[in-house]
Amino acid sequence: MNFHIAEFKAAYGKSSQIPESDIPEVIFSGKSNVGKSSLINKLLYRKSIARVSAKPGKTATINFFSLKDAYFVDLPGYGYAKVSQAEKKRWAELVEGYFAQDRNTALVVQICDMRHSPTADDMTMIDFLYRGGYPFVIALTKMDKLKKTQQQKRLEELHSELSEYPDVKLCPCSSEDGTGIEDLRFIIEQSVENIIE
Repeated sequence: MNFHIAEFKAAYGKSSQIPESDIPEVIFSGKSNVGKSSLINKLLYRKSIARVSAKPGKTATINFFSLKDAYFVDLPGYGYAKVSQAEKKRWAELVEGYFAQDRNTALVVQICDMRHSPTADDMTMIDFLYRGGYPFVIALTKMDKLKKTQQQKRLEELHSELSEYPDVKLCPCSSEDGTGIEDLRFIIEQSVENIIE
């Protein structure tokens, strides 16, 4: 799988606009400001294919990036308090509408900040993915902000915080210094190959 060749394909503000799924999709989910765009950029060896917003809660569309064998699908970030109820409702419709379709889901990369316990919204999303039987990995971003001993401590705490979800894959990584990015690329590649076979 070639992560070097990718382009922005389209942005959709309503689930009804999204075309049928024809190739494997790798979906990125996470709260506003968790570093979703930075992670996508890092995975694709790019600086700004996914726009990093100065204001959290800015991505109000589902953005598709086209790779040779798959799409990267960037869901709008959740959990930003300063967004109106109407906007939150529209986001919920968009994301729920997307998942309600018959998509060619290879993997969901659920992004959490390694420094903190998963938020209530993170847990809702993890629960939804787990109970829905979606293939997913939890990418623990911002690990570069923690010392080695703190990383180890957070991993142990996370195993206990996520104890309801045995066998969940955790992938600590950093968009800043590139640690763990190769591991995540490998997981994505395997997932796409599994669905193509």
